[in-house]
Amino acid sequence: MNGMATTTPAVSAHAAGRPAENKPKRRWGAMIIGIVILCVMLFPLYWMVNTALQPESGLLEVSPVPHSLDFSGFGDAFKEQGGHLLTSLGVALGAVVICLAFSAPAAYGLAQFKLRGTKTVVFGTLITQMVPGIVIANALYSAYVDLGLVNSYAGLMLADASLGIPFAIVLMRSFMVAIPREVIEAAEVDGAGRFRTFVQVVLPMSRNSLITAGLFSFLYAWSDFMFALTLNTTDDVKPITLGIYQYIGAHVGDWGSVMSAAVLSAIPAAVLLVLSQKYIAAGITGGSVK
Repeated sequence: MNGMATTTPAVSAHAAGRPAENKPKRRWGAMIIGIVILCVMLFPLYWMVNTALQPESGLLEVSPVPHSLDFSGFGDAFKEQGGHLLTSLGVALGAVVICLAFSAPAAYGLAQFKLRGTKTVVFGTLITQMVPGIVIANALYSAYVDLGLVNSYAGLMLADASLGIPFAIVLMRSFMVAIPREVIEAAEVDGAGRFRTFVQVVLPMSRNSLITAGLFSFLYAWSDFMFALTLNTTDDVKPITLGIYQYIGAHVGDWGSVMSAAVLSAIPAAVLLVLSQKYIAAGITGGSVK
């Protein structure tokens, strides 16, 4: 009996030590899997930059690693696509302003006002994101012809803003629901009306969700191709996505310049993502805890 009593704790301690020994192995395994997945996802980006740095090479002659850095393709691409980059920047910023101007008050009303059918409206907003873009583009074209918005900056801004408004409403509503009602009531007691409370109290407290919604709206507009192709019949308004599409047809043998244009078009979005990543994380998770 004494022997059994002395050996049992030793066996238990040994068994309890196994999970602790396996944790480092699991961490290394998870890290290796994550690195492999990351390399697979980033390989198209690497190959795009690699091809852009070898403008004189054919598509089948591109070396896996550039032997020398040649930036001449970027200069050629910027000369031909620089105007289209500015067009995309202007359209995307305009779409962000329109998106936030409509979605922020809508989200506030759905979050704080006791309205009938709020859940139905939110559900309908989610359903709109499931409609194929080509269906919306064709429907907008007929309306744009009647309104005279075809081949215009304002028309493309409105169309691109419609891509981000449903997502922005759902995102900001989930954040504004978590704002304590006492804070809003305190502002109203101090004499602030609903509009002033919304502007001076709610919007500053919802900064993270506003930045997140604005960023995604910018990305939607920046990467839009369907509306740019459908709602423009001339070259008066040509964003970078449409410019690269036509650039490929004109320079199908010069993939270095094509990839250089693609790299230039990706820089603004990459910079915004890097600068606002902490706000994105806070904006997405901020409404999950009330």
